[in-house]
Amino acid sequence: MGSTNRVLAAHLARRAAFGATPAELDDYCEMDYQDLVEHLITKVDSSHISDHLIFRRHVDLHTMQGHNAVYWGYRMISTDNPFVEKMALFWHGVFATAENKLNNIGSLTNQIDMFRRNGLGRYNDLLIELSKDPAMLIWLDNHTNHKDSINENYGREILELFSMGVGNYTEDDIKECARAFTGWTVKNGEYLSMMAVKDSIWPYGRILWHHEYRDTDHDAGEKTFLGENSDFNGDGIIDVICKQRATAIFVARHLYNFFVADEVPVPQWSSTPPRDPEAVNTLADAYMESNHDIRSVMRVLFNSDFFKNSKFKRVKSPTELIIGTLRNTREYQVPDGGEIGIYNIGEESGYMGQKLLDPPSVEGWHTGEEWITSGSLVDRVNFATSHIGNESNPGVKTLIERVGLEDKNPEKLVDDCLEVLGCVEIETDTYQKLEEVAAAGLKKSDSPEKVSSDLIIELFKLIVSSREYQRC
Repeated sequence: MGSTNRVLAAHLARRAAFGATPAELDDYCEMDYQDLVEHLITKVDSSHISDHLIFRRHVDLHTMQGHNAVYWGYRMISTDNPFVEKMALFWHGVFATAENKLNNIGSLTNQIDMFRRNGLGRYNDLLIELSKDPAMLIWLDNHTNHKDSINENYGREILELFSMGVGNYTEDDIKECARAFTGWTVKNGEYLSMMAVKDSIWPYGRILWHHEYRDTDHDAGEKTFLGENSDFNGDGIIDVICKQRATAIFVARHLYNFFVADEVPVPQWSSTPPRDPEAVNTLADAYMESNHDIRSVMRVLFNSDFFKNSKFKRVKSPTELIIGTLRNTREYQVPDGGEIGIYNIGEESGYMGQKLLDPPSVEGWHTGEEWITSGSLVDRVNFATSHIGNESNPGVKTLIERVGLEDKNPEKLVDDCLEVLGCVEIETDTYQKLEEVAAAGLKKSDSPEKVSSDLIIELFKLIVSSREYQRC
């Protein structure tokens, strides 16, 4: 059996998951790297806190109103299959849909579940399911797209933001695309909209939206789309979209931005070339050669040299920072019995600039260094230090045990702390500051090299406060 370098395994865990505990890295390092990639991207079964247990402890979550980011947070923190949640988070950013317009957040929660089911399959199937998704139908107004009164909103966005990108289609293509999606709507939409305004969310919550195809409201006429002629319906349009090289490049660039290195915001893509055109083309080739299969593209991505050489070239999103920290501290592994803590966690990502289930617009969040502002940086540091610096957290106790309280010199102590926190790589000046703190702390002990848990905690807090910890 082969083995994987611990630093490389930690890098993969930060990108394909939300980081890894020392014990998880031990398991990863026993596998050959390619086998580890395969293990992460093909795992089907998953274990996480059961919905029943969550709803018993948090009655408000059962109504699917208000705190659903908390519900998703529980899943991300407790799952043993974090890659599926990471892919759902990725697609949530690409197909940004917000609760503020829906007045029915349960349907948005169902959209996230759809990403879990379809996010690693063929892109064609994902776009078809997205086009049937009630939250998306309401969000981009396709429920008001009728054969005798065309609404072009979804037809425009599926081309501009969900597949090909600006400059690869015409206004006529938008119109024909919109015609093809007439009749794709929600069942009893008028009634449910009225009920959402007037009803109470207790005791059962709101009735969820459901997709309905109305043949009598579909424009079945001849259409010309991207140079092809047919009586296209929506699924036919998606087949044409997905076979375009422009779509392959667009999907590849999104994957590169989320899993490899920060790109400029999506609105600038039409005028700014990719950060690494060769890497994007490699991923686009994988998309085309696999018949648009996303799992196949991810296999190529994670095994590539450009991925392996991209350590700490992305700024962590607020969700990545929060979930990665809490998975390491092992908090909220069971519902907290209604205490305020987990609800505060649900709000923390919003304070840092990424309120889950409520992106700022259909463009999603601007990523990279735009995550970091003077205010958000304070929130990020305060959050990480308060949790990783709390010795009562079970995961923190384990981290201290892994570092060990036996005698060691300052350099060894700093190295061990960096390793147990996920093989964090820091610059020379940061390392020297940590070494000075370690040396000063050791001098205060009874023995010149005697390590205390307080000193380890102090070093942990300094590491998660560093600029390097903001990256992954």
